[in-house]
Amino acid sequence: MLLATVSVVAGCRAAGSDGITPVPQLLAFLPWLLVPAGAGLLLALFARWWTGAVWGVLLLGLLAWHIEPYGTTGDPIGLPVAEVRVLTSNVEFGQGTGALIEAVRREKPDLVFVQECPSLCDAALRGRLAEDYPHRRAVEGEGPRGSVILSRFPLRATAGIPATMGMPAAVADVRGHSVRLQLAHPMPPLPGQVDRWRAELDAVRDAAAADTRTPTVLAGDFNAGQDHAAFRRILDTGLRDAARLAGSPRAPTWPSPTTPGFGTQIDHVLVSEDFTVHDARFLGIAGSDHRAVVVGLTLHGRG
Repeated sequence: MLLATVSVVAGCRAAGSDGITPVPQLLAFLPWLLVPAGAGLLLALFARWWTGAVWGVLLLGLLAWHIEPYGTTGDPIGLPVAEVRVLTSNVEFGQGTGALIEAVRREKPDLVFVQECPSLCDAALRGRLAEDYPHRRAVEGEGPRGSVILSRFPLRATAGIPATMGMPAAVADVRGHSVRLQLAHPMPPLPGQVDRWRAELDAVRDAAAADTRTPTVLAGDFNAGQDHAAFRRILDTGLRDAARLAGSPRAPTWPSPTTPGFGTQIDHVLVSEDFTVHDARFLGIAGSDHRAVVVGLTLHGRG
């Protein structure tokens, strides 16, 4: 049973499919499936079931192969033109708003992407961060539906992604260079809602693919990671995961009570090939079940 269950999930990963419940949910924790696969191998050896032992070895090899980071790497050709620091945080229905504000004041990012920011959260951000972040784009909503982009740079409004939860967008003027900003917050793959989750991730992919010439920062709670086919399709547009480029491709961001020991990375900052990444850090946000992601970027001109 251990080997069969893990084989179904690993098979979907190898086939480039997210399958149906519970496969998408288990794919989020793919590296941890080494534990039941290893247990199945040990039991097969103990029982001298050699077919099962071979099965277990092959399954462990398949899992190890897919644990390798996904996506392209490489350095921009053009000269550096600006430094940009980005922070993204899901504040869990606004409960982490106070801790987020403290983190923003401490980290001093240039761009802040906030998910699950209802009206009280939005008011707090306006009241306490407006002086340092005079430019903003928001989708208002209660519970998990509200989202906000805060910026030190001037913003030009653009159409966001229509979805269940807010996904605002903008174009920032970064030292005279246009940078496309898109907040991502598709639905989670809850049982009975996997089709909506997949459709909203596909909408994020379409938005990413709509303009591959303008430097782009796509950040937020994707409710997906590199082991989900729908997320890999976003990376296939040419975007790169900043955490992966900084050497932390699987540092968990959710659920925060068990990180960094156990969890999955579903909060991301994705950037176009116009950026180099200096560092990525993960911050506990009191009141939220997600860790915030902070990355340091350098924007390069197109050579």
